Amino acid sequence: MNLKAAETEAASADNRPEPQVDSESKKSLQQEESHRALVSTKPPPRGFGDEIFRLCTAPEDVSSLLASNPDITPNEAWEQLYGKGSDSGPGVTNAIVNGAPPLERLERAARCGKWGENRPSDLFLEMYHDALTTLDEDLTQGVVSPSLMGSNGVMPLTVISTIPDIVRHMANLIVAAEHDVLIATNFWQNSEASKYITDAIRELSRRAEGRDKKVVVKVRYDRGSVRQVFDQHHIVPEKDYTGKAVGLPKPSEIPNVDLEVMNYHNPLLGTFHAKYMVVDRRIAVLQSNNIQDNDNLEMMVHLEGPIVDSVYDMALLSWHKALTPPLPTANKPAATETPRCFDSQYNTEDETQNGYNHNTPDEPYPEHTTSDPHYDATISAEVRRVQASVTPIPGESRRAAVTKHLNHTTNKDFTPLAEHLVSDSVVGEDPEKIMTPYVKHQPHQHFPMALVNRPPYGPPKNHDVKNPQNAAWLAALRCATRSVFIQSPTLNAEPLLPAIIDACERGVEVTCYICLGYNDIGELLPMQGGHNEMIAHRLHTSLSEEARPRLHYHWYVAKDATAPLHQGKRQRSCHIKLLVADWKVAVVGSGNQDTQSWCHSQEVNVLLDLPEEIAEQWREALEVRNQNTGLYGLGSNEDGVWRDAEGREADEAIGIDPGRFSWGKGIMGAVKRLKGTGGF
Repeated sequence: MNLKAAETEAASADNRPEPQVDSESKKSLQQEESHRALVSTKPPPRGFGDEIFRLCTAPEDVSSLLASNPDITPNEAWEQLYGKGSDSGPGVTNAIVNGAPPLERLERAARCGKWGENRPSDLFLEMYHDALTTLDEDLTQGVVSPSLMGSNGVMPLTVISTIPDIVRHMANLIVAAEHDVLIATNFWQNSEASKYITDAIRELSRRAEGRDKKVVVKVRYDRGSVRQVFDQHHIVPEKDYTGKAVGLPKPSEIPNVDLEVMNYHNPLLGTFHAKYMVVDRRIAVLQSNNIQDNDNLEMMVHLEGPIVDSVYDMALLSWHKALTPPLPTANKPAATETPRCFDSQYNTEDETQNGYNHNTPDEPYPEHTTSDPHYDATISAEVRRVQASVTPIPGESRRAAVTKHLNHTTNKDFTPLAEHLVSDSVVGEDPEKIMTPYVKHQPHQHFPMALVNRPPYGPPKNHDVKNPQNAAWLAALRCATRSVFIQSPTLNAEPLLPAIIDACERGVEVTCYICLGYNDIGELLPMQGGHNEMIAHRLHTSLSEEARPRLHYHWYVAKDATAPLHQGKRQRSCHIKLLVADWKVAVVGSGNQDTQSWCHSQEVNVLLDLPEEIAEQWREALEVRNQNTGLYGLGSNEDGVWRDAEGREADEAIGIDPGRFSWGKGIMGAVKRLKGTGGF
């Protein structure tokens, strides 16, 4: 049974008598009844305390305090508002909360956010509520001022493609900046990918000539340094950030830009794994990719509206130190401005329909490359240019065009093995199957969003699991009534596995898209959880015979292939980090479903109450358009392992048993990570 059919069956399973009410009320009652019937029998976390409620509904936040007092650091602003320690306060919980009926508990959560005109769905509020409960013991777990955690905004664009396509969009936003740009990533490598950004910073400086003030640019990354033992937030000197390894511009190259660079790590294991950019406190992008060249399929969301203030606040808290110079947008909150993305000036009409361009451009539309840059001023123009790059030129097949696009900088001459070649009909002559790297969303109302982050945790212990990110993920699996979709390069976090099993056992269809071999060697280190195939086997063999068919374990298959390729080949890999419950509520950002992201790394993710049209576009792009994982990547229902028609596992796959001395292989994988060559 395919996933859509399974969802249809689950949705129609409850045929109780309905009250005689109008159709809209009837639909709402049906949804609430279905939700209560199918939700997990496991009790939710206890309700959050009165102090958290007060802080979430208070007018104060770190960003506002810094705007009124620019001489203090973000850390000092936090301490003034919330205290020095991690304790959030008395934590007195209303008597009604712990045993409260679901609607009263959710209403309390609903009052803890600025949602705009649309009240969040119950499923969104379940996930948000559980995220808030983690702040009772440690307010710093949110990595954002509590009053900015729940917000709203719009999302005009999603990118599901290679790193060059994502940094192209970043470059277009950078060159258009008027005031400031905040860029954060885990691993920054001097590369073709970084050149898109550094060239854009140079172009920004050129465009800023003649303005009264310089544009302020802050860059943050995590490149292991002994200095971080003494200073976790190390300000990088010019000679280091302009050197061969990083390759950022020298001040003399960008006279109209004021650049400051930070190298941030919380020893030992507290990696700065967040990946985002904020431009003019008006646009925020959250993404899955690092700034380096590799073969990964990645994902980015472009956000505008009040949610940008939340990302901005998180960025300031992560910077920790004084900002030298201060940011020009300190007194220009996004909540006071109308997003420009849907204005006619920024959203011109073109051949795109629902974000897709099915036609070959009448005239050549040159690709934006580092050797031949073409900066676009509108999202529509960007969509047209990128879509042209996956559209075959005369005499070229669609598969060849897609292969060329996926190869980009790291595999210029690679072609999938002969037995993996796919026909053009599979790649997408059908308009519904054509690859669409940029998914443009039509104008829509603001919808509820919330940041669900986690801070870094350095000690080599896997105890730090109580944070908004993890709570939102677990709530999705506990509260979904039809389906949960997970895409992650790795999946082995210990708290996640029983939640997946519980969801399947109570009738929820759980689909996992995982990358075969992704960082397998590193995951074999002690306390890391195990490699991907081992976990697939463990999940399948832990399920009852009745529940096992509800777990759909797929291994990533690229758009131009019909079988998964081991990540060790570095030819076709996937690095997307996404969870969607009931194809309604999503968590997307930097967090993987592995032990490192669950227990140690700093992550930033956004919880989205998806409008129906955007959810449909995402589903189409993920299941059909931009990868063949759903078509060809399904593993065995017995053990989750992918095998071909002859029963052979993929080349280089470890299988379910890594063998003796797997810890030794894990040490080798850890060394690769530190060098930036392993998966992260």
